[in-house]
Formats: sequence, C-alpha cells, structure tokens
Amino acid sequence: MFNGLVLGALLALISSGLTIIYGTLGVLNLAHGAMFMIGGYAGYLTFTATGSFPLAILGGALFVMVLGVVMERVIIRHFYGRPHEDQILVTFGLSIVFVEAIRFSFGSLSYSVPPPPWATGVTSLGFMLYPTYRLVVVGIVAVALLALYLVLYRTRLGMIVRAGIEDSVMVDSLGINVFRVFMVVFGIGAMAAGFAGIVNAPVVSLTPDMGEMILVQTFVVVVIGGVGSFPGAILGGLIAGQILSITSMINPGYAYVMLFAAMTLVLLIRPRGLMGLRSRD
Repeated sequence: MFNGLVLGALLALISSGLTIIYGTLGVLNLAHGAMFMIGGYAGYLTFTATGSFPLAILGGALFVMVLGVVMERVIIRHFYGRPHEDQILVTFGLSIVFVEAIRFSFGSLSYSVPPPPWATGVTSLGFMLYPTYRLVVVGIVAVALLALYLVLYRTRLGMIVRAGIEDSVMVDSLGINVFRVFMVVFGIGAMAAGFAGIVNAPVVSLTPDMGEMILVQTFVVVVIGGVGSFPGAILGGLIAGQILSITSMINPGYAYVMLFAAMTLVLLIRPRGLMGLRSRD
C-alpha cells in the first residue's frame, strides 16, 4: 500500500498536467510521457554538473517547461482547430522524435540519480522499515500538487484556465488573449511531467523508453478521475497506484488487467469519470 501511495502520487502529478492541457486546450498530448522522460534526463545532467539534488529538480522542471512553451508556440498552436486525429499524430510523432533524440545523445544504457544524503536509508514506521526517499517523494509531490491547486483556484490565471475549460469561446469574447493563456497552460502541464520525471529518478533508473509505460498509466488515470478535472487526476492517480501495487504483489501479470478493468467499470457506471465535467462545449 505504501508503494501504491508513492506510485499514485507520481501518477497524480503527471496526470494533473495532462488533464489541464486537455481540459483547457482540447489537445490530446501523446508526448506527455516523453516530457516525463526528458525531465528525468535534464535533471540528471543538472545533477552531474552541480551535484545538487534540489537544483536537479529545478533544472529538470524548468527545462521541460521551456520545451513545452516552444512546442506550443511552434507546433501545437497550429492544431487547435484540427481534428483530434491530427493532434494525436503530431504529438505521437513528437514523442518519437524526443525518445530517439535522447537515445542518440545518451545511448540505451540506464542512468540513475542518487537521492540527497538526508533522504537515504530506511525509516522506521513502527510496524515496518520503509525507504526514506519514497516517503520524501510523497511529501514533494504533495507540495507540488498544492502549488498547482493554488495556481488553478487562487489566481487570476487559474480562473481563466478553469473558465477556458468550460467555454474557451466565451473567454476569448471577453477580450482575454487565450493563445497566451494556452501557451502558459501547456508549459505548466509539461513542467508537471518533467518535475515528476526527476523526482522519480532515484526510484527508477532513467531509460529512453520509460515514458511509454507511464503515458498509458496516465491516460487511464485521467479517464478514471475525469477528463479536465484536477481533483479527479489526484483521486484517479491514488486509485491506480493502489491497483497496480496490490495486484503486483499477488500476481504481477494481472496488474494492467486490473487497471483496465477498473477503468472499464468506471466508464460503465460513470462515463464522465469519477469527478469529470459534463462537457467542454
């Protein structure tokens, strides 16, 4: 259950970025998993250069945020009015480009980032010993999700983003530069994935293909929690983490079976997801 909590917290953070992007922009970003991977590698390079884990987290998150802004301005912006099939194809193509660029630069060998010295070893919880850094991950992700919540629900930008999720045409009619907001939103969503990538680096080694598996899990989380719902992404992430962890303890081969079974059950009972919005229109 503790492993599921750690995994669920990471999935919640990654999914929150994905659901914000889709809810506001209406773009199905299949490059989100690659953003998670790039964040890990950018943080690894920062750590190699500075030896500081906090700077590695900052470097990984900021690099992916800048990459997301450039993506939105150069490519994604031209696909807002296009069919979802075009959006899927272009973001899937970008994902392949990013993965192969990392493979060309770093090779296929795995890399790891050590946790900070104060987070190494194990911690006694009274009833068991548990790796200290995994507990730290939960705390770091909780702070990051709280920061995202404050941005979305306590700032003018967040108000515009939530209004854009409901009715982007009306927001544009009020004289707000929605394209500038879209650029910021895409950057924030990408940053959430990159942040999770470097935070997860001391737990799982970095490989060029690591984003593919996390992308599948993230989409399932968004469907379970509800497309466009930030609280739904958190709830869906925690549920998915527990399903994957507990099922893996019993029979790892059925972990994904149970995850997709849970998604199917949610869609049958509540097609919008547990906390999904009625419609973007």
